[in-house]
Amino acid sequence: MLWTDEFNAAKTSSRYEKMVPEQKEESDSWLNFDWKLSSIWEDKSTTHQFTCQFGNLSEVIPQERSNVMLKFKNGRGLVVNGEGYNDIGATIHVWDSELGELNISWDNVRRIEFMPFPASEKAALGTPIYGTVESVRHEKFTGFIIWDKDERISTDKLDGDSNDSDVAIAFGDIVSIEKSGRGCDVALKSGRSFHLTNSNDVNSENRGVQVYTQDVGIVTLSWDAFRQVTLATPPNDLAAYEDFPVPHALRGTVSLLDDKDATGQIVYDIDEVFDFEFLEGKENDIEYQIPFRNIKRITPKNFDYSTIELRSGRSLLLGGGRDVSSKNAGLLILGKDKNTSQYVPWKKINVITFQ
Repeated sequence: MLWTDEFNAAKTSSRYEKMVPEQKEESDSWLNFDWKLSSIWEDKSTTHQFTCQFGNLSEVIPQERSNVMLKFKNGRGLVVNGEGYNDIGATIHVWDSELGELNISWDNVRRIEFMPFPASEKAALGTPIYGTVESVRHEKFTGFIIWDKDERISTDKLDGDSNDSDVAIAFGDIVSIEKSGRGCDVALKSGRSFHLTNSNDVNSENRGVQVYTQDVGIVTLSWDAFRQVTLATPPNDLAAYEDFPVPHALRGTVSLLDDKDATGQIVYDIDEVFDFEFLEGKENDIEYQIPFRNIKRITPKNFDYSTIELRSGRSLLLGGGRDVSSKNAGLLILGKDKNTSQYVPWKKINVITFQ
């Protein structure tokens, strides 16, 4: 529904790992890892997940066998597969200014072209939920919010039981939600307040609170990490289609522990090639999905963690995934052909600095 929402599919091409040389076994446990394709991906054809925000897409063109050609703002394309992902094959809902809601079967879709939302039109379904989310460790994130990984606009409802009855409160009427006991304290713009329980909107069954921030990316707080949210009117100039720039290939300099620095186009984890793709990691029960364009520098710290320095000046110590740990398949620094490309194992990386 929003430009900040994620499009998910599976990559169909695995041409980059074919450029990884076979590694000799050594006593070092890092080098004992088999870097060949069969050991990195169990399903050789479809296990590379592709994720980007809708604001980075220009076209979606269905093909046969659940495949889709994605076109980006720079004119480049990528074929992905929708098997196991509900973003491909589902009904498309279109709100036409004259005809109202139209439900279009995927089989009838020839092409989807994205374009800026007209300034003269009003959103048919409500405004995005916007505000500041605070964690139990008092980290704060301000941006567009998706509650319980579901509710994301002002007309969506927060459900729960009060002392008197079941209630469903539109997010547009809420000032704040604070976790309290086995439920939440909810304050409304009218001045009324409720303690709500017995719903996955307000108890430990909540799937998490997501926040899109411009400087970080997509931040997901687990219910254990969430403390409270304060809602506000969203700014008019945040996260429009035009705010997602033309994508570029990843480029930078890799400082090596035992060799000369290498500079060029980077394939990260033998997978990510565009600056809108995500680096993923965790800290304090908070999941981060950070577009590479927001990252200035990555410094591996040990087998499990890396320091991520953002262009905003913020620094994060992230673990919990292959992007930031020794499970990373390493980097390719591309030359004009396979013979001039350089493969760098993760264990040999000192610092990665992006241009």
